[in-house]
Amino acid sequence: MLIDVVSSVLLIGGALFCAVGAFGLLRFPDLISRLQAATKPQTIGLIMVLSGAALQLQIVDALGLLLVALVQVITAPVLSQLVGRAAYRIGAIDRTSLVEDHLGDRLRRGGFAPPSGRPGDR
Repeated sequence: MLIDVVSSVLLIGGALFCAVGAFGLLRFPDLISRLQAATKPQTIGLIMVLSGAALQLQIVDALGLLLVALVQVITAPVLSQLVGRAAYRIGAIDRTSLVEDHLGDRLRRGGFAPPSGRPGDR
């Protein structure tokens, strides 16, 4: 009975996290905020859903879900980082809205002049 309750809470909580992430993906105004909404809540939500499902399975089957969670935790942040970096380099990010611009500093030291930061200015 306790396992069923914990599993239900994890499944519902994970679904809510995914729904909030999807809502943020639609509502946030810029690329960086949307990347945040697309990775963090979605990853946490998926891990919660997988954990809730794993509680209902045999240990051998639950290990497969652990592998799915591991792949998600590794790939989502890396892809988000690569998309954000590519968007920064082509000037799709408004750099005036950034509080800190560590990537711009690193690129300037490397000899690359980042775009001005205004969308459409390339």
